Amino acid sequence: MESSQLGIQIAYVVAAALFIFGLKLLGSAGTARRGNTLSAIGMLIAIVAALTDQGIVDYRFILGGFVIGGLIGATASRLVQMTAMPEMVALFNGFGGMASLLVGAAAISGAVGTFTLITVVLSILIGGVTFTGSLIAYGKLSETIGSGAVTFKGQQIVNSLIVIGIVASAIMFCLTPSDPVWLYTVIGLSLLFGIMLVIPIGGADMPVVISLLNSYSGLAACAAGFAVNNNILIVAGSLVGASGIILTQIMCKAMNRSLSNVLFSGFTAVSDETVEIEGEVKPISVEDAFYVLEAATNVAIIPGYGMAVAQAQHVVKELCELLEENGCEVNFGIHPVAGRMPGHMNVLLAEADVPYDQLLEMDEINPRMETVDVAIVIGANDVVNPAAREVASSPIYGMPVINVDSARTVFVLKRSMASGFAGIENPLFFKENTRMLFGDAKETIGGLIREFS
Repeated sequence: MESSQLGIQIAYVVAAALFIFGLKLLGSAGTARRGNTLSAIGMLIAIVAALTDQGIVDYRFILGGFVIGGLIGATASRLVQMTAMPEMVALFNGFGGMASLLVGAAAISGAVGTFTLITVVLSILIGGVTFTGSLIAYGKLSETIGSGAVTFKGQQIVNSLIVIGIVASAIMFCLTPSDPVWLYTVIGLSLLFGIMLVIPIGGADMPVVISLLNSYSGLAACAAGFAVNNNILIVAGSLVGASGIILTQIMCKAMNRSLSNVLFSGFTAVSDETVEIEGEVKPISVEDAFYVLEAATNVAIIPGYGMAVAQAQHVVKELCELLEENGCEVNFGIHPVAGRMPGHMNVLLAEADVPYDQLLEMDEINPRMETVDVAIVIGANDVVNPAAREVASSPIYGMPVINVDSARTVFVLKRSMASGFAGIENPLFFKENTRMLFGDAKETIGGLIREFS
């Protein structure tokens, strides 16, 4: 082996090790930033090694790509708000899928074996599905298109015909790779199938869809790695694919639903019965809420997407500190699917420097809820909805939720009585121990802080 080739293989090994160590460090909020840095360095090494392998790309093109990509990444990281992070992640998944599709298509040059042709088809198929599926997820998350499940009569038949078309075209492509018609057919049908897979999935299931599409992007990259015979691409794609599948399974378990139910049922299609809610909404002023909090010795804060919209994480941290100075124990209850992407609330609270040991998962906070004096729900709806336990006709019946209604007093911070992203009414708002604090969450919490001061 020539010295240059030996150096490239060593670079691949180093990059793979950095990926693995980086992924390990991402398991804790305290080390996540270092893990992200290590993974980024590993990717830099991998890209340089792959592009210089056998002189594929001149170093000037590599530098140009770094400059352009770096500018785009730096601009996006500065301009994109935290509320738009879920749809940005969806776009990242989509771009990863499209990259794999293009790499797979470019791998068809000269005489190639059957195995290579199969991996090309897989990279194109999974990459195409990931790209268009991610675009639909982006549209639902950003609400540029309707967030509800889109279904129509005969949808399963249409999907089955698309799958049959993909399989038939893939076989014909492997038999006659010189005929570009079959390649273009596979590309077109894979792009169409991505749309058809995601449109029947409701907005409330988007966190699961994002993690699944992330896994798809990894599997597409892995297939592209086999297509171009690149070991580091295979390793990186396998890591992303496996971790995405594990995360998807965790989130499905947190919703008490199977992955097939998420993909093929549609969140709002579980039940058509109307949930009747009895009771009266009881608003409370900021001043009265302050008196209750001042006397509390144990407070649980349950954040949701509304906290992200209001950009209230920093004032929440400030209120937390004031409560602790007043002799109160404060914890945060984090539901696995709170927000619109996996770990959304953790990212927001980490940005505000909330200590990680105060972030309790659903299974940790629920046993403590009966001892909590005040539970403060900030912009969360479906993840604290007691209908999941009490109303058999509710679409979310059976889904594990944070039992805030077991606390002595519940403050719900909302702009209005509008239902959450899933469009489901919440009986919590009408409970005897619930008080509604209407208004912008950031301004409301700012008012509480001023009362403490």
